[in-house]
Amino acid sequence: MYDLQPKVQIYEHDTLIISTFSSLKDEPLLIVETYPGVSENTFDLIKKNHYDVIIETRDLLYEQEKLNFLLQPFLTDDRVRGRMCFGTIHDFIDPKKLQKAKDLIKNDQKILVYGVGASLLSDQGCLVYVDITRWEIQLRYRQGMPNYFLDNSNEDILKKFKTGYFVEWRIADKIKRQLFERMDYYVDATKVNEIKMIPGQVYLDALNTVAKTPFRLVPYFDPGVWGGDWMSEKFNLPENGSNYAWSFDGVPEENSINLGFGSTIIETPAINLVLREPLNLLGQHVYSIYGAEFPIRFDYLDTMNGQNLSLQVHPSVDLVRREFGLAYTQSESYYLLDSKDDGVVYLGVKENVDKDKMFHDLELANKKEISFEANKYVNVLPAKKHDHFLIPPGTIHCSGKNTVVLEISNTPYIFTFKLWDWDRLGLDGLPRPVHLELGKQALDTTIDTKMVEQELHSPLTILHEEEGLLIEKTGLSSQQTIETTRVSTNRDVILNNDGRFSMMNLVEGEECEIIVGNKQLHVHYGETFIVPASIDEFTIQTNQPIKVIRAQIRRFSDEITSSNRYTNS
Repeated sequence: MYDLQPKVQIYEHDTLIISTFSSLKDEPLLIVETYPGVSENTFDLIKKNHYDVIIETRDLLYEQEKLNFLLQPFLTDDRVRGRMCFGTIHDFIDPKKLQKAKDLIKNDQKILVYGVGASLLSDQGCLVYVDITRWEIQLRYRQGMPNYFLDNSNEDILKKFKTGYFVEWRIADKIKRQLFERMDYYVDATKVNEIKMIPGQVYLDALNTVAKTPFRLVPYFDPGVWGGDWMSEKFNLPENGSNYAWSFDGVPEENSINLGFGSTIIETPAINLVLREPLNLLGQHVYSIYGAEFPIRFDYLDTMNGQNLSLQVHPSVDLVRREFGLAYTQSESYYLLDSKDDGVVYLGVKENVDKDKMFHDLELANKKEISFEANKYVNVLPAKKHDHFLIPPGTIHCSGKNTVVLEISNTPYIFTFKLWDWDRLGLDGLPRPVHLELGKQALDTTIDTKMVEQELHSPLTILHEEEGLLIEKTGLSSQQTIETTRVSTNRDVILNNDGRFSMMNLVEGEECEIIVGNKQLHVHYGETFIVPASIDEFTIQTNQPIKVIRAQIRRFSDEITSSNRYTNS
């Protein structure tokens, strides 16, 4: 059965776990650096120690009016899109207030400094890093938590998320990356009022262990207006009164990792692994292109007994760099886990489409003056289980109702330009954001019926075939940086990472084992898992028929042309 709380067991004992801050009560200078979103209740646990001087870094920020002015270029007036902030916490802290706070730090006083940027005040004392997962931050936004830089408790949830994504998380990740070696303790504060703390070096050693082990991320699931009921049934999800539209189970920037210390779990953002162990995790080839970013994601789109996704398009690299400050764009594919007989995928424009006429109709439709006739402009393709549809940037696309898609794509998922949302409202009762001006710039009309039929609809190349084993190249297109292969086997097979990480999913069969030396990962149907680049060879072990889809960043100078990377064990 699908495991909702996978973990990497670091130690069999938990003697290294410290459950409270009581052991730090005698520290004359305690620096508590926090990630934006950490609950104020966490600080209450610290302040009971009665320090002589308590400095909260939020008090060092510029006044709200100036913060609003500084944030505006990054946040823009759009509900969901901003521009990437490449600044630092120094850009938002008043230097006079900072210097005054530094002057308060004296050797004969007991001092506590806490909050985002606390580590700026001194390189002395005991440094504690208090962390929280991105998904928990989003849940707290929905419950009314404001952004760190803004007094916006009642703000639109999408705008809160935008502030986190474009500004606050970027700044906080820069701080975090600088403090890995310096921190004395690492704190998991994902659950309110439940503090779990381990020594900093123990935490870094744990990340190093994960970077040399096949592992799974902790998945999360979310409802959506178009959502279905397939994941609820297959993954035994709790009743939520609605549906489950999304599952993020392979997105290191968003998901977390459970680290097991005996019976104690430290939940940590998976982005920490990327930032701390990029070479072991990604490999030199990927790191040299993307830096410390994980450039592939797997997620689910469930419309079984639901509705169509929005008709959408992703921008080119040039457009996403000019408008938003990103180095690469979202290039993706739909791998069909399941589909009813009427399941379809909308993909690419029809030949000789008049782009201006199409967007004129879209404008009228979004004003509710007409209903957009998608079939008039967009190819509608029958979709069956294990089909693979490739979606280069610029391709108009969406999955229809009664399908389950494993979306395999590059990571910057927030850059989707919706063109038509089938005349409906979101779960919040508001129209979902549509971006026709940017969508028109992004749409590539050369990705038409002919290209879809020749290159984008389930292209298959057999790489290796023998009794009980079939390995096929399923994509992606020549315009995309990800290559995907599908392994169909009923016996053990050895795979080679070729210096890159592999992101994989068991798309058919009940279970299998991933074996690396004396390490073993048990994988169930539908689970995404990662095999770090530090692992040269690994074995998929099975005694039943299974299919596994595998994604890697391709080497353009060394395309897969032979079967020498796949052998039987």
